[in-house]
Order: sequence, then C-alpha cells, then structure tokens
Amino acid sequence: MNRARKNYIKECGVSSLLTLNLGGYPQKVLLEGYKKDLPVVIALHGGPGSPVPFGVGCRGLFPEWTKRAVIVFWDQLGCGANDYKIGDGFKIENFVDMTVDLITEIKARFPQNKLYLFGVSWGSMLALEAAVRVPEKLDGAFVYGQVLKNLFFNGEIKSAFFNAPLKVQGKIAKIFSDGAGCEYEILDKNLKTLYKLLNKYTNAYTNKNSKPAPVGKIVKGLLTSPDYTFKDFKAVALNGYRFNKTLWRELLNLNLTPRLSELKIKYLLLQGDSDIITSTQYVLNAAKSCNNQNVTVKVIKNSGHMPSAGAMEECFNALCEIIK
Repeated sequence: MNRARKNYIKECGVSSLLTLNLGGYPQKVLLEGYKKDLPVVIALHGGPGSPVPFGVGCRGLFPEWTKRAVIVFWDQLGCGANDYKIGDGFKIENFVDMTVDLITEIKARFPQNKLYLFGVSWGSMLALEAAVRVPEKLDGAFVYGQVLKNLFFNGEIKSAFFNAPLKVQGKIAKIFSDGAGCEYEILDKNLKTLYKLLNKYTNAYTNKNSKPAPVGKIVKGLLTSPDYTFKDFKAVALNGYRFNKTLWRELLNLNLTPRLSELKIKYLLLQGDSDIITSTQYVLNAAKSCNNQNVTVKVIKNSGHMPSAGAMEECFNALCEIIK
C-alpha cells in the first residue's frame, strides 16, 4: 500500500470494518468517509459475485468518492471477504433480503444522515427491489446498467451479429434456439460463448471507442488491501457462486419493469449507449411508459454494459448531483 493511501485512511473520520448479520449470515462490511456527517451511499456490486470496483478491499482506494459521502462497501455473500458456498437453495429474494437488512443496519448507525443506494448491473436489480420495499429508509438511488428484463436473450443481441461470419451467426442461432430453459450445463456453456462473441464482435460489454476503466489499478489495490487476505482476493473471481445453478436462470427470466412505476424515491438510471445486455432501449422505453416522475434516465456515449472510464466519471458526477 502506498503512502498516500495510508495517509488518507488515517485522515478519515469513518474507516471501520464491521461484521453485520444480513439475511441470517454474519458478513463483513467496510464503511469509509472523510467526515461522519456526510451522506451515506451503499454500493451494490455486480455479478452476481463480482465485488469490483466497490468492495470490502477498497479502503483508501476512492478518496474522491469518500470525501463526498460515507461509502458502504459490501462483498455480497458468496464472494471476496464473504466467500461462502452459494448452493441452489439461494434465490434472488435472499439477496434482496440481505440488502434490506444492510439498509436497516446502516440507517440505525447513521439515523441523521441521508442514505442512498448505488447499484451496478446485478446490483442495480438489488437497488430497485430494495428501493421499492423500504422507501421510507432511503433518500434516493442511482444505478448503472439497470437489469429490467430480457437479459441476454433479446432481439438486439441477435441482430448485433448480422454482419458476423456465418459460422458465428450459426452459433448465435443455436444459443437462441436452446434458450434460457435448457439444461444448466448447456446454458452455462452458451452464456460463456455468448460473452466471448459479444466482446469480439460488438460494443455490448466494453465499448471499443472509449478509454476503459482503470481495472488494473483497482485489482492491485485489492491485492494490497489491509482488509483482504490472499484467500479473499482470490474469491473476488473464484468464489462460492460457482456452486449455484439457479440464480442465472432466475435473472434471465426476470421482468422488473413494473417496479419502476412503484418507486417513491428519486431513481436515476445511467445507461451505456451500446449496452444491449441490459438493453438501454428497453430501459428508455420502460422509463417513459412507467409515468413516474421519480424515474430519470441518462445515456452515456461510448459505453457498454461494463462502464468505461467516462462512465465511471459520470457515476461520480451522479453521486455529487444526487446527494447535494
């Protein structure tokens, strides 16, 4: 860990690693903020099971964020500092319950502070469900890459390979023919193939016209974290989610569109213009048709489902805007 990071940690008014009971499981949660009276933001990472960029190993890594707010970093059960075998008994509802428990715990510790949610991809789904369930405990939310419906299996992805080689088009046709209801082993293989092909032939995941987010710097920061063992670091990627065969099937069949009309707090959706994984066009249409003034959408140019460097900056700008 470099000197600047060490010095910043020492300066923080809030810098503590807690163990909280969430959904019936003891879990490590990091709180960091320059001052105790700042607004509080709970970060909900993607995946499921991918605690990057905002996870428990991030103490001192994001001073620009933690000078604006007390950030709550949580490695969701099954990964990172909270690695655990996530069997088929775990459903999406379990993780929504844990998110609500975390909101309740943090609100009890900071009763006078405003409280917000920030979710990315899978975390956006948790943010939306929790915001509908406990709006009285929250002051707003902002997300990137909102999971709504037709994840992966949608017409936009199928059309994206129109100019690809015929062999690739055949693979895509086979994946769509198998659909989301096939055996888990086939579905798992198809999703991995689809991921590779989307990365190679489209801007759906990472937009090739933009500067990527500094993932290498973040990974190095996690490796030198005072809160991560090497085992925790390994569990950022290879973790308990590999034992679960049900969560992805749930996600692929999910339709959260009706939730937008139920929101009673300000909810900002940030979407990459080339994201067809969590389709930006679907999000725009849903936000318009939900007829809810609490819901707004901002489309970010040259960014896919994985936020570019510019998209990360826009997320930070959204933080500054929503908490002021």
